[in-house]
Amino acid sequence: MLQKKICLVGAFATGKTSLISRYVYSIFSDSYQTTVGVKIDKKIVVYGEEKLNLIIWDLYGEDDFQKIKLSYLRGSSGYLLVVDGTRHNTWEKALELQQRVEEVLGKIPFVLVMNKSDLKEEWEINNLELERRINDGWNVILTSAKTGYGVEKVFQTLASKILEG
Repeated sequence: MLQKKICLVGAFATGKTSLISRYVYSIFSDSYQTTVGVKIDKKIVVYGEEKLNLIIWDLYGEDDFQKIKLSYLRGSSGYLLVVDGTRHNTWEKALELQQRVEEVLGKIPFVLVMNKSDLKEEWEINNLELERRINDGWNVILTSAKTGYGVEKVFQTLASKILEG
């Protein structure tokens, strides 16, 4: 069975840990706990005839005081770039992170995850910004770690992009 490392990156409190908890364990917690360093989970994904063992690295969120150590990303086959739709600054941080990750790892598969779709009426990111990224060839998927909406699709999409090479 193939084994591939993926990372979740984004600003602090975008829902990276909650997305993993929903995907791997089918749970969601309303309480917020800051990720310190890296948390690693595993899940087997079936894609067509192939099984893929995803090693999922949950990296601490980046903020104005703490930058993500890009060395954590080494060996990654892909990544999820997570944005909290209710906070525009997380969008800007994601765009900056995408450029930095690409400088270190080159063009590897990634998915832009627009999290907190259950709070769509509170979103600060407009459709024009999303359409621009889609037109640039980015995979953009709306999710809600709270309801589970789109979570499976995000990981399946990244797995398929990794396997298709």
